Amino acid sequence: MRAVTVHGAEDLRVDELPDPVPGEGEVVVAVEWGGICGSDLAYWRHGRSGTAVLRDPLVLGHEIAGRVARVGPGVTGVEEGLPVTVHPAELVGDGRMPERLAGRTNLYPRVRYFGSAAFSPHTDGGFCDLKKVAARQLRPLPEGVDTRSGALAEPLAVACHAVNRASGAVGGVEGRDVFVNGAGPIGSLVVAALRHAGAARITVADLGRAPLEVARAMGADDTRDLSRGDALPEDAELVFEASGAPAALGGVLRATARGGTLVQVGNLPGTQAPAALGELVTREITWIGSYRFVEEIDDALAAMAAGLDVTPLMTHSFPVGEAHEAMRTAADPASGSSKVMLRFA
Repeated sequence: MRAVTVHGAEDLRVDELPDPVPGEGEVVVAVEWGGICGSDLAYWRHGRSGTAVLRDPLVLGHEIAGRVARVGPGVTGVEEGLPVTVHPAELVGDGRMPERLAGRTNLYPRVRYFGSAAFSPHTDGGFCDLKKVAARQLRPLPEGVDTRSGALAEPLAVACHAVNRASGAVGGVEGRDVFVNGAGPIGSLVVAALRHAGAARITVADLGRAPLEVARAMGADDTRDLSRGDALPEDAELVFEASGAPAALGGVLRATARGGTLVQVGNLPGTQAPAALGELVTREITWIGSYRFVEEIDDALAAMAAGLDVTPLMTHSFPVGEAHEAMRTAADPASGSSKVMLRFA
């Protein structure tokens, strides 16, 4: 089978690997679509993503969907041909957590995640023709959700988790005016999740015209193009920071109302970076982190089944044999890309 494998910084290959055989409690999924994420780009460009450093070849990809191709022994209720996406996280160990973190498995200290070099041996991802997974990781696609859209259940789950984090802090987002900073794929999916959750007016800011057009297509009411000198909104009571750029934090904190809530969903760097944070104290802002998701992948699928449309996000598609071009397109701000998709089937 073909597998999109990173061997080192700037060393991406489409390798031929043996077809996997499902063991007890496992299935093999014939992957049809995969979405390229920022972590995939980081491994390709830098040989690392955050604190995870590439030591061996790694099959990329954690945003995938396809159809069950083979069912291993001990698996019941799963038929070949079933369209599915996959929850890419597996806990390592007994899964026990302190009572204060009950149910928050995304914060478990040891999690294997598709396409991650956090452990050695690394955890291969799903950018391959055939992916072996534990049957419990399968999530059947609802009627009306095809595998192309289903591949984005994972990043939509990240957005849904961020909205849930906000809802828990402010008592729900329905009827609220919201500001989202950053219109990349996660920012635009936050817009879609907010719209689905009943937010009143959604304002989005970014440095590029193309991502702002995507954000509008995903449900934004107002966009601010910072590259043209547009100003950030003022006194926003609920804010989502989705750019992950430390340089943006000062302005975003100033845009947050006194006593307001800021949800940090954009990944900040794992290394030291200058940021102006004084407003966090003087405005008494509640700053909430949001990391991956728990079971919101189910919420994401339900939202898509109910009409949440992720297709405006998918600006480019490439066959797996053109993985190099797909990665270059996803990494190039001038390409106008948002979510770049790899087609396997």
